[in-house]
Amino acid sequence: MGATPVLAAALAGIPSGIQRQGVWAGRRQVFIRFAGAAETAQMYTADALARELTRAVGRTTYHSVCVTGRDAFGNADFLAAALKQLPGTEVMADTDGQRPEALALLYPFLSLIQVTIEPPTASPALERVVETLRSAASLGRAHAVTIAGTDESSDADYLQIVDQVHSASDATSIVIHPGPTAERGVLDKRWSTLMEHASARHKDLRILARLSGPATMR
Repeated sequence: MGATPVLAAALAGIPSGIQRQGVWAGRRQVFIRFAGAAETAQMYTADALARELTRAVGRTTYHSVCVTGRDAFGNADFLAAALKQLPGTEVMADTDGQRPEALALLYPFLSLIQVTIEPPTASPALERVVETLRSAASLGRAHAVTIAGTDESSDADYLQIVDQVHSASDATSIVIHPGPTAERGVLDKRWSTLMEHASARHKDLRILARLSGPATMR
């Protein structure tokens, strides 16, 4: 018999901080941050990651662990091998929703599956988000969508996402974050009108400003 392969992945680190967006915004978390193309990365085996996380949550109190960064679900085997060593720890996955098939392996280790979308979103990508939410609902896992608005996002962009999310699962928690300009200023009549139309489509929906500053992480 061959040796069991060592599962490893490139991480941008395992920092701690305050979640800046979504349904768990404001929570203190440890972040498993997968490295993007331009980020400095360090290779971790699944066992090494589990040891680091165990030490972190043992030293002080965190609300949860957050899996985030570039294509985190592209490393599903690595994540599953690490997270299964953390019984009793709340784990949130913040993903782009483009790998719904990964949930079949990862769902036993996740408390919350959050899909973050930046509008406008092309139809093929939105279809995979819908599949991810349907899978999360069928597997009995809490699921949410964060609409990370930009200054260029239109009301139609927001409402299209709300409609598609509702069609996937009416149990989804949706958080709309306005674009940076709106978040720095005062919300005008546009946003109350948008919320009126969006709330008519989906019940569990909020509009919130993202947190900012050196203490925050995503």
